[in-house]
Amino acid sequence: MDAAAFDRQVRIRAFEFLTQQTELLGEVLPWSVLSRGFDFEGHRVPLIGPQGIFKPAVLPEMPISVATSPEVEGRRRPYDDGLDEEGILNYRYRGTDPRHRDNAGLRLAMERGAPLVYLFGVVKGEYLPAWPVYVVGDDPAALSFRIKVDEKESLRSLVPASPVAAEARRSYVTTVTLRRLHQETFRQRVLHAYQGRCAICRLKHVELLEAAHIVPDSDPRGEPIVPNGLALCAFHHTAFDRHIFGVRPDLVVEVRQDILAETDGPMLRHGLQEIAGLRIVPPRAAASRPRQDLLEIRYAAFRKAS
Repeated sequence: MDAAAFDRQVRIRAFEFLTQQTELLGEVLPWSVLSRGFDFEGHRVPLIGPQGIFKPAVLPEMPISVATSPEVEGRRRPYDDGLDEEGILNYRYRGTDPRHRDNAGLRLAMERGAPLVYLFGVVKGEYLPAWPVYVVGDDPAALSFRIKVDEKESLRSLVPASPVAAEARRSYVTTVTLRRLHQETFRQRVLHAYQGRCAICRLKHVELLEAAHIVPDSDPRGEPIVPNGLALCAFHHTAFDRHIFGVRPDLVVEVRQDILAETDGPMLRHGLQEIAGLRIVPPRAAASRPRQDLLEIRYAAFRKAS
C-alpha cells in the first residue's frame, strides 16, 4: 500500500472509530478514549495529544486532528478560535512560525484536501468531535487557518459535488455544527458545575438533566456562560421556562400562587408545591454561581408573568 492510500485508510478507520465511540458513549468523548485511539495494522493511532494540532506517529506527513482547549470559567481559551461572518472557523497556528512542522502539516492537508477531526473542548478532559473537517484557507498575517466542516455522508459519496455546491454546503454545516458545539458546551459546563444534579430536586441522572438559561438566550444579556445557567431536570426546566416557579436573587424558589392552590396528583404536590421556599444548591466555585443581576432580571419576568 502506498503512502497516500495508507493515510486515507487510517483516516477512514478514525472516522469509523469515532462513530462507534459516540454511539456507545454519547456525543462527548473523554481524553482517555481519544488519547488511546484505535489499532490499525499493528499500530496504535491516538487522536489527540498535548498540542492542538496532532499527528500520530503512524502518519508520515499530515495531522489527523485539531483541538480547541476547554474554556475555564473566568479565563479565556489559550487560542480564541471562532466562526467568522462567512461561516468559516478560524483556527490559530501552533505558535507564531508559519513554517513550524505542525503548521506545515496542516497546510499540506489543505493542499491535498485531506479530511481531519475537529475536537472541541467542553470541560477539562472531555471533547466533542466533529468530522470531516477541511482546511480551506491559510492566513499567515493572522497566524490562522480557515476550516470548514462537511457532512459525514460526503465521505461516502461516489459523485463529488461541484466546487460551488460543496463550499455552500460546508458553510452551512460549519455554522450548524459550531452552534451545536457551543450549545452542548454550555450544557456540559453547567451540569459539571452543579455536579450532575438538578438544582431543584437533586436528581442525578445526567441523561435527564438540562442546562437552563437564567436570562433566555434570545435576550442579548443571555450569554451561554455558567453564571447564567441552572442545572435542571427536564420537568423543572420546562416549569422554570413557563414561569410556573421562579428563583429569587437569594436563591429561594417561589411557586405561583395558583399552582400552590391547585389540587392534583403526586407530581404536582412533590414536584412543584413542595419546592416552594426551597433554596437551590449553587455550585461550589464562586465563579460558577448564578449571578445576582441575572437572577433579578429573570425573577422580575416571573413576577410579571404571575
